[in-house]
Amino acid sequence: MTQDSVHAPGQDQQPVLVIMGVSGSGKSTVAGILAGQLGWDLEEGDDLHSPENIEKMASGIPLTDDDRWPWLDTIASWIIEHTMAGIPGIITCSALKKIYRDRLREKNVVFVHLSGSKEQIARRLTSRMDHYMPATLLDSQIATLEPPGPEENTVVIDVGRTPAEEAAEIVRRLGLSPAAGSSALGHPRPGTSSAGTSAAGSDG
Repeated sequence: MTQDSVHAPGQDQQPVLVIMGVSGSGKSTVAGILAGQLGWDLEEGDDLHSPENIEKMASGIPLTDDDRWPWLDTIASWIIEHTMAGIPGIITCSALKKIYRDRLREKNVVFVHLSGSKEQIARRLTSRMDHYMPATLLDSQIATLEPPGPEENTVVIDVGRTPAEEAAEIVRRLGLSPAAGSSALGHPRPGTSSAGTSAAGSDG
């Protein structure tokens, strides 16, 4: 199911995308495809977790809100850095609750919700051997998820197709295009930030 509540980005500034959804929905893969196609800055939200949070998740212990707030603030700093500089970007973040998304919300942010059935996501999650989130936490994530409502600047992308098809739908629905000032197409590491020297508040 899709939503049409998204404010179309202005011609003069492309958005910052927050690729959201439960673990296993394909956030990193889709974000990587988009960054490669558009040459936009890319940040993996999971890489911004503290060592303590990573240890808890690897042990199968769900994070509390107190665990998440410093992490969300770090993600928000990355987003603000880019919106202030007028540079588009892509960052992955589960953003399961509305109060989390409220922490990340900026005028030029679009939340891209990768949504699928528990069975679809469980299959994806169990096939991943390089991630610290055990499949046993999927039930906890699904229980925590508050799907974005029509008042939020969100597009909902159904998983179950190839990541390339999902990325193509995002580009089409949001009218995305490579923008001056973002990482160059073909850059060996598109995640290298272009905004670090353009705005204050960099989280490093």
